[in-house]
Amino acid sequence: MNLFSIFFKAFLSDNIVFMSFLALCPFIGMSTDVNKSVGMGIAVTFVTVLATCVTWPIYRFVLEPLGLVFLQTLGFILVIASLVQLVEFYLKKCVPGLYSSMGIYLALITTNCAILYVTLNNISRSYNFGESLVYALGVALGFLLALLLLAGVRSRIKTSPLPAFMKGTPVLFVSASLLAMAFMGLAGLVK
Repeated sequence: MNLFSIFFKAFLSDNIVFMSFLALCPFIGMSTDVNKSVGMGIAVTFVTVLATCVTWPIYRFVLEPLGLVFLQTLGFILVIASLVQLVEFYLKKCVPGLYSSMGIYLALITTNCAILYVTLNNISRSYNFGESLVYALGVALGFLLALLLLAGVRSRIKTSPLPAFMKGTPVLFVSASLLAMAFMGLAGLVK
């Protein structure tokens, strides 16, 4: 499988939010504003790609040769939590506005199932290191795309006349489901 098809599949046709329904908490919580969405998307991209850079060699060169494969989930979670702490320290020091606007969602990157999903998927799909990085980047940028799409829709919803029963959460979930249905049309493009 070539790198472009791995990236395209992870980015669009198998979008982590719209097709796998993972990372929904930050997807809903951080899509209220485009700037917040970009900040969260960049943070998740950084953590996902860096987690792949660290976990793939740990699995291939430490866990697998020593017969400790059963520790992969625990090890990967520890790596992800450490990376999120680095991102948190950086944002707190260098971008305090974004740090405060992200609130609890920044810490939730640690438990973001999408990042763990990517690291485990790289192993289960037997990707080499380069393919793993391309896959991780595709998934993370797909998450950023999903955030930006919903942030754009939400900005339009704010100014749209809606019936009272649709205001707030109902229209948000209807919009997200319509976006997911649109992505379903991309499912067969890359095999």
